[in-house]
Amino acid sequence: FAMLFFLTDVTAKFGTTPNLKQIVIGRCYEYVTLVNPNPRYNCEEIWQEFEKAVVRRSPCDVRVKDYQKMFRAITQILPCGKLLFWSKTRDLMHSYVAITGPFWTLEDTLVGFMFNDLIWCGQQETDRGFDYQSCPEWSSCLNHPVYSLWKQASQNFAMAACGNITVLLNGSIHHAFNKKSMFGSVELDNLNPRMVTHVYIKVVYNLEGPFVESNSEVKFNYHCLWCPQTVSVKFQLKIPHRSFIIACQMCPYLGVSKNMFFFVSL
Repeated sequence: FAMLFFLTDVTAKFGTTPNLKQIVIGRCYEYVTLVNPNPRYNCEEIWQEFEKAVVRRSPCDVRVKDYQKMFRAITQILPCGKLLFWSKTRDLMHSYVAITGPFWTLEDTLVGFMFNDLIWCGQQETDRGFDYQSCPEWSSCLNHPVYSLWKQASQNFAMAACGNITVLLNGSIHHAFNKKSMFGSVELDNLNPRMVTHVYIKVVYNLEGPFVESNSEVKFNYHCLWCPQTVSVKFQLKIPHRSFIIACQMCPYLGVSKNMFFFVSL
């Protein structure tokens, strides 16, 4: 989600996460052995393909397609009707999932589990490997190595969505839906209307407030037909060739609804 989703911007003072190889391979073995057992994954091979994509490249020149072989080694079938997308609601998302039941977020996939909260960038000089001293900010790079990986992971996650999906947005900030976020710029455009039947949009906010999201300026291809007078949330999102049934819900922190429902049509 939004990435914007999933990670904060990488700052220049941080280099590659120490012990990156051990962490990534260790998480991979934990996932395929304990979290979601599957003997077909080769964690060493996944790391090797990841390393090839990053090292000996400029830290601002790792493209999405450079991770292609790694993603081939990490393909995964996701459960239908259980995917949760989110944007700027990371802490709220964890609480929401803990209370409402089993959802799958990008963090619950193998690639998300392996690389969550990690930083990496390479050095262009031969045999220099990863740069553990300093990595550039996302905003300074067109092809940042971390952003490129999450962009491809987010695209794959959206393309795999089927049945009902849920979107969790943050109503305690201005512009709960940000078309520049990973959800707005990547995931939304890659939802397949032939596979996704319903999209449930839930706007959550902190109990202490603020309650600032009153009218999204983002233009949707579908819109809320009715909203309670106490909450005026309007989504008008224009997506060419997309035709979903949307249900919007305004609810406070931890997903307690207070009977504030509003619905949308095609």
